[in-house]
Amino acid sequence: MKNFFKVNYIVKGEVMELNGSQMVVEALAKENVSVVFGYPGGAIMNVYDEIYKQKHFEHILTRHEQAALHAADGYARSSGDVGVAFVTSGPGFTNAVTGLATAYMDSVPMVVISGQVPISVIGTDAFQEIDAVGISRPCVKHNYLVKDAKDLPRILKEAFYIARSGRPGPVHVDIPKDVTAQIAKFVYPDSIKMQTYKPTYKGNVRQIKKAVEAIANAKRPVLYIGGGAINSNASEVVREFAKITGIPAVETLMARGVMGDDNPLLLGMLGMHGCYSANMAMSEADLMIAFGPRFDDRVTGKLSEFAKHAKIIHVDIDPSSIGKIVDVDFPIVGDLKNVVEGMIPLAKEKVDSTKYKSWRDLLNRYGEIHPLKYEDSDKVLKPQWVIERVGDILGSDAFVTTDVGQHQMWTAQFYPFSFPRQFITSGGLGTMGFGLPAAIGVKRAFPHKTSINFTGDGSILMNVQELMTAAEMNIPVVNIILNNKFLGMVRQWQTFFYEKRYSSTDIQTQPDFVKLVESFGGVGYRVKTKDEFDKALKNAIDSNKVAFIDVEVDRFENVLPMVPAGGTLYNMMLEYKE
Repeated sequence: MKNFFKVNYIVKGEVMELNGSQMVVEALAKENVSVVFGYPGGAIMNVYDEIYKQKHFEHILTRHEQAALHAADGYARSSGDVGVAFVTSGPGFTNAVTGLATAYMDSVPMVVISGQVPISVIGTDAFQEIDAVGISRPCVKHNYLVKDAKDLPRILKEAFYIARSGRPGPVHVDIPKDVTAQIAKFVYPDSIKMQTYKPTYKGNVRQIKKAVEAIANAKRPVLYIGGGAINSNASEVVREFAKITGIPAVETLMARGVMGDDNPLLLGMLGMHGCYSANMAMSEADLMIAFGPRFDDRVTGKLSEFAKHAKIIHVDIDPSSIGKIVDVDFPIVGDLKNVVEGMIPLAKEKVDSTKYKSWRDLLNRYGEIHPLKYEDSDKVLKPQWVIERVGDILGSDAFVTTDVGQHQMWTAQFYPFSFPRQFITSGGLGTMGFGLPAAIGVKRAFPHKTSINFTGDGSILMNVQELMTAAEMNIPVVNIILNNKFLGMVRQWQTFFYEKRYSSTDIQTQPDFVKLVESFGGVGYRVKTKDEFDKALKNAIDSNKVAFIDVEVDRFENVLPMVPAGGTLYNMMLEYKE
């Protein structure tokens, strides 16, 4: 692939002659990579031979290439570092595409290195050949096909730089097998500048002043906080800005934890399954201050009705995101943390936080009238209770991953997230099978924290083979299966919009999850009551093994509120009746 980036780089230190595989290992050592996830195969065998010899980083063998990328993804999201994964050519790479797309949609910094058939046979339909660069192009930030070992150090340096800088994202490096055996000088840059890739980190001062003036003149402002607040490590300054101005805040799914669950200014999550007060705030605001969201369709609903009374301030490091979905009145391109730090002194001078009291009171009243709720029961466990209970017991002592579906939305609604990067979930792509391998990556990043994966009886089977990875590597992840014997979210839509035609969603034929996890060397518990759940959670954590807690929950519980697809945020379904 043609390299579209024109590069200047600086090199210090010794110059060595290495083969391409050794270069890969040395580059990872220089990037301070401590763990990689992967699955070997023919085209990347030379690299794995060097991995066997080195002591710079740990390699974790997953049991599927998709899981290798999800584990690297979970490691990256929780730590903020670049996640690294290795896969081989052909089916090894095609298995990895879902992991690339998952990371790309949620702006996760990753470097994925794939093996490729030798250059001489590319294009001949050789054994396990696939156009990996062509396939990955739509779902990566950038990609490379390495044609000469002498280019490998520069390309790897660029890959890590691109992955972590600006708006983060996955970078794919495809290395033919003969290149991994070529010998060349290893010249690894200490620093790098790319003339055609220069992210803007400092916001325009004039635009910042205009934005603060708009805030000072607003009567009903709202902070709309997106995943960019986490990527830029801006949580502390966003909290400070909210406190100084007294402006109520809403979080997207990807921003849960930025404000902290006990923050009096936090209204909650907004969007399709957001809380009433958050969605009404967006609908009635006269000024929206968007800190790093991407105006996802699950947030905006019907675009013509979205925040139609509000002027919009949008801060984002990616200029292509500003104005992409909605028109913006005050665009500010820059790193969110830097921009908010520039806004704070101006806000202290110009914004009267007391003027928004009646606005806050109104929104709080909305929350009192229609809070997030469920009907608790002693006859059957409610999934919301299970999540709340884990939050009560573990709170900030746990990192939480999820798969995708009803359990994901209930977790976002009912778990008390208190810090950024605590909640690890697939937002943009909505990838079932993400939770378990991501939880493995999280546990490797934070071995002294509890790693909880909320999952469903459908999702957990998508990458269940990773129980072997967790057991072999002694990675004690606790998987809480909210088992309703349905593909729950699809069943909910079928209930609401398809006259209860449960086409291929009723999955009462299931494995014995307790025996299944035990067969991999883990521990399992089957739970039907609250007392049983408390005991199972304690025992699972104390066991220090990968665990399943199979919780029998109400089969027909629905995620509410709900904004029907294409509906308006102010027209939520607050309850369901026959």
